Amino acid sequence: MKFKFEKKYLYWGLTAFLVIVASILFYYILFHRSSLSYGIKTFLGIAMPIIDGFILAYLMTPVLNKIEKYIIKPLYVKAKIPLTDKSKRRMRGLSILVTVVLILIICYEFFGLIIPEVVRSIQSIIFQFPIYINNLTNWALGLMKNNPDLEETVNGLITQYSPKLLEYFNTNLLPHINELVKTLSMSVLSIFKALWNFVIGFIISIYVLGSKEKFAGQAKKIAYALFDRKAGNEVISNFRFIHSTFIGFIGGKIVDSIIIGIICFVCTSIIGTPYAILVSVIIGVTNVIPFFGPWIGGIPSALLVLMVDPMHALYFTILILIIQQFDGNILGPKILGDSTGLSGFWVIFAITIFGGLFGVPGMVVGVPIFAVFYAGVRASVNKMLRKKELPTDIQPYMTVGQIEESKVFTEYVPPVKKKKKKEESSDNEISDSESK
Repeated sequence: MKFKFEKKYLYWGLTAFLVIVASILFYYILFHRSSLSYGIKTFLGIAMPIIDGFILAYLMTPVLNKIEKYIIKPLYVKAKIPLTDKSKRRMRGLSILVTVVLILIICYEFFGLIIPEVVRSIQSIIFQFPIYINNLTNWALGLMKNNPDLEETVNGLITQYSPKLLEYFNTNLLPHINELVKTLSMSVLSIFKALWNFVIGFIISIYVLGSKEKFAGQAKKIAYALFDRKAGNEVISNFRFIHSTFIGFIGGKIVDSIIIGIICFVCTSIIGTPYAILVSVIIGVTNVIPFFGPWIGGIPSALLVLMVDPMHALYFTILILIIQQFDGNILGPKILGDSTGLSGFWVIFAITIFGGLFGVPGMVVGVPIFAVFYAGVRASVNKMLRKKELPTDIQPYMTVGQIEESKVFTEYVPPVKKKKKKEESSDNEISDSESK
């Protein structure tokens, strides 16, 4: 008897396999979390150059596409060069070369202008730190001298907490000096390792850019092999949505942060803020983090200016508040638009959760990741509602009490509380007495 293979057996076997894998993974997460996290960190450490290469290629792809479409390809058409496979490969190689050279020139000019000024500012802070502390101390003493109540409160706090601080310093900090030095040394080694991974990743990104259509084609081929045509189209459409959300948000946020850093530098230079370039770089870099970025960069910058000149610190704080209001209400919406579709609450939620899990990188990419998840849930809910012939707009559900069988929405009316019998009888007695 000839055995007839049925496709459902393959699905059953695949489902059973995935259930077993998920059970094993769940067991390891519960009881072997440390070994699992160590294995993940080891794998990520080995694969980091490849990950960096794909990230760099992903970020450089929009620049490459623009250069190839609007510069290199028109030159080929104008020169009447036939677009064969060989000429297309040469066109791609030339486009990659122009893209890499352009990005390297921009980075060189930018960092060549910024880094020397930042280094000089840091050196000046280190050399003049005792003077700044003395200025700040004199300012604080003068402020307390003019406010006796404030001086009394501060002296009381110093008297109360100075023994505790001294004890904490002697018992906790001093014994761990060796560990601190070791940690700093390991941090320096980690920085050099990250730079080396970045260099290798940059080389890998060039190869990825040269074969990006091939990688995309292989991914689509796998999607149509694993799913039917309709599901495959849906998977590819979802990935296109993820791509547009990520590249729209991250690219727009980088441009927005550069503009904010330039505006901050121009304004701080006009009002004479100390270390204008340094604080502007801090403001621009931290502005990449949504919502919390202005505070993360503004507070340490204001403290740095406070050590030099307290009045300039006040001016700088007011300036940063104005700049961030301009960014949040005018510049940011113009550049980013509605690239995420999230309300302010969900933005804060995403930054808090992903920042707690993955640190600063999580705060940067948490919003677009959560936006994709939010859009997926919203699409699934709307699909189920359409099957039930119910509206997908949120407005009818905000005041709905119940939905009748005829799909008619009835408004929610709070129930009227009935008075107790004793209260009713007392009310009747009062009304009778009043009538008499």
